[in-house]
Amino acid sequence: MAGSGAPIIQLRGIGKSYANISALRGVDLSVRQGEVTCILGDNGAGKSTLISIIAGLHPHDSGDYLVDGQPRKFSSPREALNLGIAAVYQTLALVPLLPVWRNFFLGSEIELGRGPLRRLDRAKMQDVTRNELHRMGIDLANLEQPVGTLSGGQRQVVAIARAVHFGARVLILDEPTAALGVAQSGLVLRYISQAARSQGIGVIFITHNPHHAFLVGDHFIVLARGEVGLDMPRADLTLDNLMFHMAGGKGLSALEHEIQGERTASAQAAPKAVGPT
Repeated sequence: MAGSGAPIIQLRGIGKSYANISALRGVDLSVRQGEVTCILGDNGAGKSTLISIIAGLHPHDSGDYLVDGQPRKFSSPREALNLGIAAVYQTLALVPLLPVWRNFFLGSEIELGRGPLRRLDRAKMQDVTRNELHRMGIDLANLEQPVGTLSGGQRQVVAIARAVHFGARVLILDEPTAALGVAQSGLVLRYISQAARSQGIGVIFITHNPHHAFLVGDHFIVLARGEVGLDMPRADLTLDNLMFHMAGGKGLSALEHEIQGERTASAQAAPKAVGPT
């Protein structure tokens, strides 16, 4: 069941500063098995800083970061990865000219033999790659084709399937649909949902697109200037409300009221046309 049980990871009052610039202040976040948690916000809202902390790229300055109920302060992404917290960034960490199966096992190759007779177990790696992609609903006729020849959506799915295969319990997806068209975005969104529902992964979906988020999300957090402006489950939220908060929320309403007032005042002050006498 989505969102069942204790959180895999939980942030309480997380803060992060760079010199005299406060990037995050008092951020709370919980991620549960089988749940898609969407983190939205404009550029500069603090999304990148937040996922950097979760993925172990940077330590937090204040607050508590709990994994399976235990406090953690990572000093490297490897420490987070060892606990099943994996990030798939927009760059995907794929080598375009290498075959699909080589990219799937990049850095974790299966080998046969020892010493000078050691060699890659191509058949085993191809079988595993084919099976894992099939579980995600992707059937590629030729795993020898360079991964760079795949569509953007297919490359995203390869990266997602790779992370799941190598033990991800929490999967952080950094703007996976940002550079994709409608059809390819739909492909990726389908497999984000599948990773959570079918594979039981806790997914953190970073995006600035409320429509994409609302299609797959179970819980929504909107960041604004380093603070949480919205923290709400899907059951209590509408797409219109999510878009309202993304657009600026109360600040946008105040601006609309101010502009409307200026228009009214301008119309009242305008000289009235004088008709012929």
